[in-house]
Amino acid sequence: MKLVGVASAPRGSASATNGSGGALREEVHNSVDHYFENMEQESVTDLHRLVMTEVESTLLGNVMRRTGNNQSKAALMLGLNRGTLRARLKQYGLI
Repeated sequence: MKLVGVASAPRGSASATNGSGGALREEVHNSVDHYFENMEQESVTDLHRLVMTEVESTLLGNVMRRTGNNQSKAALMLGLNRGTLRARLKQYGLI
C-alpha cells in the first residue's frame, strides 16, 4: 500500500504540513480513501498494521536521509531514544 494523503495537527503540536502546504492529515486521509477505492469488493484485514508499517518505515528512511544517516540526530528529530530508533531501523531493514 502506498499512502498518498490527513486534517491539521493537534493544538500545541508542531505544524503537520507537507512541502506543498497541504496538511499531513489530509494527505493520509486521501491515501486511505484511495486505498479503499482500489480494494473494491475485497475484504480488508489488518489495516492498522499495514498503515503503521508503511508510514513508519517511510518516515524513518526519510529522516535518516535528511540527517545523513546520523542516528543520534535522527533519534532527536523523531523524539525517540537511539536504542529504539536502532531497533526500528533493523526491523524495517534500513540498517
